[in-house]
Parts: sequence; C-alpha cells; structure tokens
Amino acid sequence: MPAVLFVCTGNRSRSPIAAASFEKELVDRGLLDNWRVSSAGSWAEAGLPLSADAAASAARLGLDLSSHLSKAITLDSVDEADVILVMEQGQKEALQIEFAAAGAKVHLLSEVATGSSYDVPDPISPASAAEIHAEIADLVHRGFDRIYALAEG
Repeated sequence: MPAVLFVCTGNRSRSPIAAASFEKELVDRGLLDNWRVSSAGSWAEAGLPLSADAAASAARLGLDLSSHLSKAITLDSVDEADVILVMEQGQKEALQIEFAAAGAKVHLLSEVATGSSYDVPDPISPASAAEIHAEIADLVHRGFDRIYALAEG
C-alpha cells in the first residue's frame, strides 16, 4: 500500500492542506483504494486543530479537514512513508539529518511538482494564507503523477 507523508512546521496549515489535496486527487481519479496519505509537523504540538486561515482555505478548496488534529513527525511515520514531501528546503535538510535512512525519500514539494526548488512559505496573514493554500493545492495537482510514481516506487 503506497504511503505519502506531507510535512510542514506545525501541521496546522500547509501539510494538512497538501495531504487533503492529494487525497482529493486520488478520489477524483478513482485511485484512493489502498493508499495512505498523512501529514505531520517537524515542530508540531500534538492535538491542535487546523488554523482558522487553513480551515477557511480548506472550505474554499472543497477539502474536509474538520477532524484534523496536529501531530509531530515520528520515526514510525517516516518509516511507513514511501515518499515524504516537505514545504521548505530547511525541513528537507533537517529530516535528512534526523532520519538519515529516509533521506532519499524526502522531497521538496515545489521541486517534485515543477522541477524548480523553492520554499512554500508559512502563511502570516489571512490574505497570504489563501494564496499559499491555493498554491499548495495547485502544486499537488501539477505534481500528482510524479508523487504517485515516487510513492509506488
């Protein structure tokens, strides 16, 4: 069963939007069966709800994240994932150091989706949140085939 893990900092905004966007793509393409899609944060406090800005964006994007609660990345979540997609180069480097055995399966979302490496910034205002969340959904859509292939090995 292929497994994709999306990672951001707090797991309350970017990575849940990315994971839900990928799940939506799987559903829209009739491919959801036998996939595990999850999200985590590199510095997450467990059990917190989605940020208000992310909840508003999720609604606009047609994503249901009403039951999302933040969680931190763990060795188990890294081991279970076939591909790990991060939002920032610093997150990629940190995960490759902390979880050295998983280094080859850690990728920058922007690079997988577009071929260009750039950070997807953490939203700092409602206006930027809407733009950033829309960009994340677009990156997942554009990079779907590559993400799918990476996860399937």
